[in-house]
Amino acid sequence: MVLVYLPAPMRTSEFDSSSDEEDVGEDQLTPFQISWLPLSVVGCSQFLGICPLPGCKFKDIRRNLQRDIDELQTQGVQDVFVFCTRGELHKYRVPGLLEMYCQHGFQVHHLPFPDGGTPELEQCCQILEGLQANIRDDRTTVIHCYGGLGRSALIAACLLLQLSVSMTPNKAIEVLRDHRGGGAIQTVKQYNFLHEFREKYSAYQETKAILTERSVSR
Repeated sequence: MVLVYLPAPMRTSEFDSSSDEEDVGEDQLTPFQISWLPLSVVGCSQFLGICPLPGCKFKDIRRNLQRDIDELQTQGVQDVFVFCTRGELHKYRVPGLLEMYCQHGFQVHHLPFPDGGTPELEQCCQILEGLQANIRDDRTTVIHCYGGLGRSALIAACLLLQLSVSMTPNKAIEVLRDHRGGGAIQTVKQYNFLHEFREKYSAYQETKAILTERSVSR
């Protein structure tokens, strides 16, 4: 089952990621771009969107949250998978991002894990199950972390491995770097996770099946 974020009441001012600093002109905004990864590489007709954090204001990055959400809507996005932690959303000046997504009609899946890190295997499987369900239902889906390079590219690469037995970890990395740039799959930990994914996933599924069988037989 995919964790779906349900909004809690918040003050309107918390949605404003620039409330305590000057707004910048449109010509000074950092571009917000969604990369649409064609899943045709694994025999699927759909696309998976990957993007950086909407509305982010950190160091030299200056995005406008409402403008970025408008862009997501313009491109027909229905579901958003967010891998940033709540702490990161505060750090990057978008503390009310998840609530704002919900207000604008997006289905939100908040499944955070640390920047530069990897998810627990069970969480990774949960994310992938949600993505594959959306693919089956033909729902336009975007995933993002902070930059859309490390965590997001890792999840997208794992999805490619799941959708095609002929896809290799190195080929998946190549595909993601073609679409997101050379920074995709950023750390040794992420690289190793991807290369070990199939073996660990098979072991996880076997263990899960055994536990289920034992539970049923009781």
